[in-house]
Amino acid sequence: MRKGHYIALGLVAVLLLAVSLGLWQFQQRTDPGAEEPPGGEIALPSTQGEFVLSALDEDQLAVLYFGYTYCPDICPLSLSVMRQAMSRLEPEQAKRIVPVLISVDPARDSLARLEQYVGFFGDDFLGVRGSEEQLNDVAKRYGVVWRKVSSGPADDDYTVDHTSSLFVVDREGEIRQRVLYSPTPQALTAALEMELAEQEGAGNDG
Repeated sequence: MRKGHYIALGLVAVLLLAVSLGLWQFQQRTDPGAEEPPGGEIALPSTQGEFVLSALDEDQLAVLYFGYTYCPDICPLSLSVMRQAMSRLEPEQAKRIVPVLISVDPARDSLARLEQYVGFFGDDFLGVRGSEEQLNDVAKRYGVVWRKVSSGPADDDYTVDHTSSLFVVDREGEIRQRVLYSPTPQALTAALEMELAEQEGAGNDG
């Protein structure tokens, strides 16, 4: 009887591991139909007025994260990573970074809620939202996938599985780097330092 109990526990553990791995793979993936997402312009309402990517200064970069305020773990960790990475830059470099959360839950994430949420991570953080149609357009162009997962009987009882990468983007909407999810800031810091140095080098050449 005890042997059967251990076997059952082992099967449950394997099942949980498989589910966790599947969710992690979903979060890391982009749209399978676009190996190199084109990116492009983003112009949507934000917590600090209209966010227009092309309105950034030439020496600025945006770090885009697609998430939502009701996210229990991955989203706050990712925004914390953004904050930590910026704190590791030189102050003048950090001023050139625009950290942006684009909501994949426009039904529940009002601008007021986004403003309160991103405020926990810093005054420079922007919360951006649009209609579901606008979100689908941006997500497709940036190779982001997302889906609602029901968690209860009510219409608003759901979570959202979504791509958890960070996108380093310039004012032209070019995806300079896609940084896979990590609970530590090293990868994003390295990506930002590389892109900022490249911008500075291009400016000096000009």
